[in-house]
Amino acid sequence: MTDAGCPIGPGGYPSDCNVTQGLLARSRERDQAAARGPAWHNALAKAAGVKLLLLDVDGVLTDGTIVYTHSGTEMKSFNTKDGFGIRILQESGVAVGVITARSSEAVRRRADDLNLAHLYQGIRNKIEVYEQILTKEKLTPAQVAYMGDDWLDLSLIIRVGFAAAPADAVAEVRAAAHYVATVPGGRGAVREVCELIIAAQGKESELLGKYRR
Repeated sequence: MTDAGCPIGPGGYPSDCNVTQGLLARSRERDQAAARGPAWHNALAKAAGVKLLLLDVDGVLTDGTIVYTHSGTEMKSFNTKDGFGIRILQESGVAVGVITARSSEAVRRRADDLNLAHLYQGIRNKIEVYEQILTKEKLTPAQVAYMGDDWLDLSLIIRVGFAAAPADAVAEVRAAAHYVATVPGGRGAVREVCELIIAAQGKESELLGKYRR
């Protein structure tokens, strides 16, 4: 058997499974190379000391769409890749939390699912909550990352050690961020930033190895 779990073909030649796995690996490498350009590498130094990632919700963990049911319940859609990115970032030793201006039961449930360290909803003054978290967790601004997409996020974007934004964030936020993801909010932008932090801290190979066993 090979490392990919494929049987070796007759005469020691690669089997169809080996060939398929090789093509998939090359495809992943091409996708990774496209995302990990100069902007990615320039942001690594800022992300190296991060111990806490804070996230906005609408436009970051979601695509910004809000749906109301006939009963008035608010519905949101979350990306599973973002969720897994958060989980592996937590595995690497970095805590994750949410600070959002809106309040939603869907967000509370998602925060519970992901076992987030912090959840603050209905927050207009994000600086106040941010400073409370710094004091509570004994962190410096350089140890905190924040990802936001609109003007309400600017107060934190300009204060944290590592600031990130989705590809479709407003121009002012993109200009102030240390890193702008290659994809929009709710479409894997959070996963991309989680992977960047993991890579910056030299833990990518170790984590990936756990999922190859």
